[in-house]
Amino acid sequence: MLFCTLCAAVLAFWSCKQNAGTNGVGDVVSDSLDNPRYAKGYTVKTMPNGVRLVDVADPQKDKDRMPVSYHFALVPKAVDAQVPEGYTEVKVPIERTIVMTMLQMSNFTALDAHDVIKGITGTKNLFDKDILQRVKKGDIVKIGMEGEFDPELILSANPQVIFISPFKRGGYDAIKETGITLIPHLGYKELDPLGQAEWVKYVAMFIGKEKEANQVFAEIESRYLDLKKKVEGTKTRPTVFSGEMHGGNWYAVGGKNYLAQIFRDAGADYVLKDDNTGGVPIEYEKMYATAANADYWRILNSYPGDFSYEALKSSEPRNALFKAFKDRHVIYCNMKQTPYYEISPVKPDAVLADLVAIFHPELMPADYQPVFYKLLK
Repeated sequence: MLFCTLCAAVLAFWSCKQNAGTNGVGDVVSDSLDNPRYAKGYTVKTMPNGVRLVDVADPQKDKDRMPVSYHFALVPKAVDAQVPEGYTEVKVPIERTIVMTMLQMSNFTALDAHDVIKGITGTKNLFDKDILQRVKKGDIVKIGMEGEFDPELILSANPQVIFISPFKRGGYDAIKETGITLIPHLGYKELDPLGQAEWVKYVAMFIGKEKEANQVFAEIESRYLDLKKKVEGTKTRPTVFSGEMHGGNWYAVGGKNYLAQIFRDAGADYVLKDDNTGGVPIEYEKMYATAANADYWRILNSYPGDFSYEALKSSEPRNALFKAFKDRHVIYCNMKQTPYYEISPVKPDAVLADLVAIFHPELMPADYQPVFYKLLK
């Protein structure tokens, strides 16, 4: 009798271990995605039956731009579970979805999961050959841009959920009327480069790619931290500023922005490091007063053709007054020539490497080839 009791106890314990270690779809360690290390926009709690309770909130706590939080219960299809009050049930893994941004798409690309994408907003400035081919074949539909979404096209994609980037002018009313569950993806609001990249785990929970996401992110993290550590020993720290004039204002990333963090990790001092925001519009005169003597100037744009110092001066003659312009220290990436937003969210280590190669070339191989940024010639 005692032996039977012990056997029953062992079996019960092993059953709990098995339930805690799988999501009912594959052999996934349940706590492997709990408590993100860097991302602040979502948290995960895994229940003994494999159901994941996912809470999503604005990592910048900007309450005017989106609801305070969302709550989802990711229930494996093989599990019949009672969903806690206040949580929206999502049966996982999903097989069909629509993505609204390139940042979101980058997560699916990193996970080799383009087959799950059945709709995108458009293909302007899109580089990915596989996605373009799927659009051409009709496997992925274009649902229109923000504010002009086509409900019929959305329904034709037959998505189980739609990933969105919620903000005031998102034009999501037409989508809400379809009754399809909207999943907020707030990676774009993360202030840490690794925090933004960690949203690949968030997407993985919905599509059953947890193992792949853990491996992908572990490699990103390792490369990033190794390079960051190498930079920490440098004695010189050049100064850098970012942006251009557009529409009468210079929109500069703030001192809390993820790009400002990459500058710091690359061994440079960002001129607006004391600004406590993610971004701020600045008048030209104020920007010049702040950055006139900065060593480097970072620019990301979609210039038609080959961007040059002459083009930069033509757009605003006063640009030639900056020290970085005179020293030919403009760090540049053209989004018409480089799939920056398609892959940089899951390659912060590559962005970091590009900047280190510019700020501290002695730390990088002599034959280093930049992925995104290089000095403008």
